Amino acid sequence: MSQTAPLPASVLEALARYDTPTICNAMEVIAPERRLIGYTTKPLLCPFPDLPPMVGYARTVAIRSVLKSGLPAEEQARRRIEYYEYVGTGFGPRISVIQDIDGADVGYGAFWGEVQSNVHKALGVLGVVTDGSIRDIPQWAPGFQALAGSIGPSHAWVHAESFGGEVRVAGMTVKSDDLVHADRHGAIVIPYELAARLPDACELCGRRETPILEVARSKDFSLEKLKDALKRAAEIH
Repeated sequence: MSQTAPLPASVLEALARYDTPTICNAMEVIAPERRLIGYTTKPLLCPFPDLPPMVGYARTVAIRSVLKSGLPAEEQARRRIEYYEYVGTGFGPRISVIQDIDGADVGYGAFWGEVQSNVHKALGVLGVVTDGSIRDIPQWAPGFQALAGSIGPSHAWVHAESFGGEVRVAGMTVKSDDLVHADRHGAIVIPYELAARLPDACELCGRRETPILEVARSKDFSLEKLKDALKRAAEIH
């Protein structure tokens, strides 16, 4: 895999200055056809809501925990190394996006806890977005973000069934190396060709909201002033 990132670090840094809802608003401005796709649509738990937004390239994994891996122990150990090599190489920063494929038993066993959060952080990963479960919250790697389907106590038979393929987490479809933006609200996939345009669109969204918010927060709010603010906001381009 090429070590040359598809986007300048400055673009990722600019995107990280905005929360994920603002990125979604901006996406509606520059790519209205994506209004219904590309982001999480089901609620995820965030034990660390005060962490800043993270922006990185996806490392995709499918896990399961109800069924024990059928591979011999030696093969399991080899695949575990292959998995870490996949997670820890290529352009970064990276975000783990993990789909739990246990169906009705999704979240039965936690892949993520004290060990995996610290190992993945050391490998250059910023955080995880998963519909599976997590645990060991007090021992979690500092600064490592987590969006998860649930919190549970056991890892059961959890193991990586596959990695590097397409996954679907909380309604969001993600491929390996997709650019992902995430914070306490959820996550969104940003097409490479749109990334550099999003910061300006975020600023536009902010400018359009400003007159409305100023009136709404004013002590002398009135319906007439709101109507005027809405008109002024619509004229901002």
